[in-house]
Amino acid sequence: MNISVVVPVYNSSGTLRELVHVLHEVLDGIADQYELILVNDGSRDNSARIMAELASRYSFIRPVNLMRNYGQHNALLCGVREARFDIIVTLDDDLQNPPEEIPKLLAKLDEGYDVVYGVAHAQQHGLWRNLASQITKIVLQNAIGAENASKISPFRAMRTSLRHAFANYQNPYVSLDVLLTWGTSRFSWVYTGHRERKMGVSNYTFRKLVTHAINLITGFSTLPLQLASFYGFACVAFGMVVLVYVFGRYVIEGGSVPGFPFLASLIVIFAGAQLFSLGIIGEYLARMYSRSMERPPYVVTPESVEQEVNAGHKRA
Repeated sequence: MNISVVVPVYNSSGTLRELVHVLHEVLDGIADQYELILVNDGSRDNSARIMAELASRYSFIRPVNLMRNYGQHNALLCGVREARFDIIVTLDDDLQNPPEEIPKLLAKLDEGYDVVYGVAHAQQHGLWRNLASQITKIVLQNAIGAENASKISPFRAMRTSLRHAFANYQNPYVSLDVLLTWGTSRFSWVYTGHRERKMGVSNYTFRKLVTHAINLITGFSTLPLQLASFYGFACVAFGMVVLVYVFGRYVIEGGSVPGFPFLASLIVIFAGAQLFSLGIIGEYLARMYSRSMERPPYVVTPESVEQEVNAGHKRA
């Protein structure tokens, strides 16, 4: 079995050496050939230097440096496109995903699945982080309709051939899990361990995860537009009920409905419906505008390209 491991790196100088050491031991026992693609997503510490140091020591390491911080999924997309072997395994750089659990994912993959997620029994995160993660998974489940969407995690094993389904994808808004659904419906998951973070704090705050959820659902689904249409229809129906009430009162009692608060409330309801719908349309227009500028999902540094060419692995 030949395996490519992809790890997005961001300010991980404190864990990189241990991560590489553990991965080396695990992969050496299960793979005929393997590589470790470390994608430096614009780290502000000395992660790039440590990656270069490790690459000079271990021949299976391929460091890739991005021009700036693009985001975890953008870095993953870069690593997936760089992979040379049949199976790709992705995991975080903070050692919370145990590399020793990789054989579990591969065994499940051999049962005929194309993507297998490693799901923790209990994630070692804070309350707000866990809540935001659940929001993101619910949004993904509604956005893509995948049965196992609630089980997604950054610890995954997949077949490299799936990347052909999104080979031409060029958009700054990336969700690798959504892109994988373009190539297959054979998803599964297994329970794995999840360690406490040894150092530092998570780069995914509650605000960032909620923003990611919004980008996810507006970037890969028309559900918000459908909700806006339903909301508008509900407001029209409510307005019709109010009109019948006002007309009925005039016919029966011979007078109109008194009170400025009643009228003001109606105006606020309908104005809110309009602004809500315009806001959703604006989100979609912003993404269309961004795509029209043809912004790439990531850009690799010239130094990384030169290293690959010199090593005989020129990028397509």
